[in-house]
Amino acid sequence: CVLYNGWITFYEDRNYQGRYYECDSDSSDLHTFLSRCNSVRVEGGFWVVYERPNYMGFQYVLTPGEYPDYQRWMGFNDTVRSCRIIRNVGNSWRMKLWEKPNFEGQSMEVADNMPSFQERWHSREVNSCKVFEGAWVFFEHPNYRGRQYLLERGEYRRHTEWGGMQANVGSLRRVQDF
Repeated sequence: CVLYNGWITFYEDRNYQGRYYECDSDSSDLHTFLSRCNSVRVEGGFWVVYERPNYMGFQYVLTPGEYPDYQRWMGFNDTVRSCRIIRNVGNSWRMKLWEKPNFEGQSMEVADNMPSFQERWHSREVNSCKVFEGAWVFFEHPNYRGRQYLLERGEYRRHTEWGGMQANVGSLRRVQDF
């Protein structure tokens, strides 16, 4: 485990009640500590929590603050099975998006949030991207709603590499701007 000056506490019940587990590093399986998660406190850092072990399933990006029930982090249910701290939060952001897999077809560079992706791009589909600076979140729907997909510095040759079930992007946001 590597420490990154972040701290997150998971609670089994709403409003920070019941059993809890404090975490200061990546954890691939939280089920050994909690059977469910209904509230969270993020004391430091930016975190991504996952519905399934080993950083799989639905993703939810959490910023410092309090989440008294799972709907506050846009959760679909009370299942949180793994978490990791986001390492590429910074003060500059830049990525390039392509319409086709393997960095082919039309492309666009992005440095700012987009509440409605389709207003600046000819379709809703993004099939590959390169993140040069910062950490980003793709949202399934406009106005930062729906499923979330964290993209940190690196190359993503197809949407499945960032965990996307489809190539649809409705909006995107820089992690620090949550």
